[in-house]
Amino acid sequence: MRLLPEPGPARTLALSTLVNTVGRGTWLTVSALFLTRSVGLTVAQVGVALSVTALVSLVASTPMGYLADRHGPRGLQLAALVASAVCTAALVAVRSFAAFLVVGVLMAVADSATRGARGALIAGAVPADQRVRTRAHLRAVTNVGISVGAVVAGVGLAADTRAAYVALILLDCVTYLVAAAILLRLPEVPPVPAPTHGPRLIALRDRPFLAFTVLDGLMSMHFGLLNIALPLWIAGHTRAPHWLISGCMLVNTVMVVLFQVRASRGTEDLSGAGRAARRAGAVIAVACVLFAASGGVPAPVAVPLLLGGALVHVVGELWHAAAGWGVSFGLAPAHAQGQYQGAYAMGMQLGSMVAPVVVTTLAVGWGVPGWLLLGGLFLLLGALVPPVVRWAGRTREEQLVAA
Repeated sequence: MRLLPEPGPARTLALSTLVNTVGRGTWLTVSALFLTRSVGLTVAQVGVALSVTALVSLVASTPMGYLADRHGPRGLQLAALVASAVCTAALVAVRSFAAFLVVGVLMAVADSATRGARGALIAGAVPADQRVRTRAHLRAVTNVGISVGAVVAGVGLAADTRAAYVALILLDCVTYLVAAAILLRLPEVPPVPAPTHGPRLIALRDRPFLAFTVLDGLMSMHFGLLNIALPLWIAGHTRAPHWLISGCMLVNTVMVVLFQVRASRGTEDLSGAGRAARRAGAVIAVACVLFAASGGVPAPVAVPLLLGGALVHVVGELWHAAAGWGVSFGLAPAHAQGQYQGAYAMGMQLGSMVAPVVVTTLAVGWGVPGWLLLGGLFLLLGALVPPVVRWAGRTREEQLVAA
């Protein structure tokens, strides 16, 4: 399997993403300890700040995508990466909750601009039949980059000094700038003129697309199963060794790197993407059943159940990701790819905001019945995507006839 796509715009995007996510991995790994041990914030303050920045990112996604359409995605992407570098460097000077909140909000806006511009950049620089495959490559290299960054961050965590944390933050800053420099190799994608009449943020008025975005966002709660619920479940409700938490994470990362591109095949059109979403919901439901079955049984039984659940879960994750890209690109008008990709990102952000409460309450708090309820929820969400996609397709046919 080729990790990088063929030479051209897609490879340039992949190389830029790989460099950037190495830095991102270092920050994600050390951020909590840096903010609490070096800056002196409380855990509650960090939680509040992250919630606020997540909300800002949610609200800013679609407007930032609109700016990418109107002013050109390449320029906005470059500006967002440089702004992210400046904000990251500013973290070194943070000494209070208020200062971190200001920097965090600015970084959230820059992140939103990056997401919206990336979608429009892919749509403008890559042939239509290669867009989903390109997104698959980007997701694979993202996992590689974050994993490498986490390993690098281990050096700073071992030192546990302010100097080590500052060095890792500055490394993150440099990766933003190098990623921007790599993107300079991309040809300019011209801006698309705004329609002469009607609302500007049409993605927020597209009811079928918004319905899909909500379904897809709620489906993305399954990421919380592996990152939040499963570690707590393994530690508190099974007899499996605690190292299995890392084993399940490793299964996920390796599978995404090796098979995300392959799993995206057949999702380039709307009907194929809808079917992939339905399969994803069913497979993730099976994973929930396997996780539930691991509770209270002997370790030799629990270990294969948990590893099997992690393997089944990542198959659903691969299909879910590919389906989302196929639908979001397929439903977006040519003149509004940026804002539609921004609106699509809102669903993922919604899922990440509600997942901690939902998955811990059901899977950890309710135990086996909660796992089974979660499985039923994912099964239902996946089954609802194909009819919503067909609804969206009909509305577009009606608009063409009316025009």
